[in-house]
Amino acid sequence: MNLAEHANARLADWPVLSRGSACCGAQHCLCAGSQEIVHFHGDNEVDVHLTHNMIDKLRPALRNSSALKLSAASGWITVRLEMGSDIDLLATLVSAALLATGSQPGAAESARPDPCTRGFSQASHHLHLPSR
Repeated sequence: MNLAEHANARLADWPVLSRGSACCGAQHCLCAGSQEIVHFHGDNEVDVHLTHNMIDKLRPALRNSSALKLSAASGWITVRLEMGSDIDLLATLVSAALLATGSQPGAAESARPDPCTRGFSQASHHLHLPSR
């Protein structure tokens, strides 16, 4: 079992999350109600919908992690799963995402579309954090 499969199994046990269909076509997606929260992209990349506001609040801490990739145009963040501790980081970010999306009543219906990082073209500009 690879790290993404371990992370998916761990998060799927959370009562607030359910399996869903990702708009970007990711094979595995976890949702809170109708809100997409987590997309699994392959064996080692996971997108988490933190929202723009939560990313702004957490930006100083997010910049310190080499496991993260921020997109300038998205409220999603990519977590690279390279070691077991990255799953703990992912779980923390999913908790923050649930807090962020839960604090916005009706956000799924009224917000502008915010596709995950795979929803943007390859030409989009990403803010890359230093690699390990």
